[in-house]
Amino acid sequence: MKTVGIRKEVKVMTQYLGDSGKLNEKGKDLARVRQSLIEELEAINWYEERIQASKNESLKKLLAHNRDEEKEHAAMLVDYLRENDPIFDKMFSEHD
Repeated sequence: MKTVGIRKEVKVMTQYLGDSGKLNEKGKDLARVRQSLIEELEAINWYEERIQASKNESLKKLLAHNRDEEKEHAAMLVDYLRENDPIFDKMFSEHD
């Protein structure tokens, strides 16, 4: 099962990065963080859709809890990007 996850990560990294072999380790790490952020945001959307579709209040509560954990993960990733990508951080104070 781990092999499948690794293969998926390699496929995703290749899909988004093209020739990832030319990236240094910092570049690869930043790409991993950005891809992880995308995946956390997608998970939030999936949970929200399921919450709104369900009529079961206990299930909705459970799914909302899981969605909110994904929001925490997304925030942690944004913090990482701000700490490790000076331009990304700069955009939070200088965007239009």
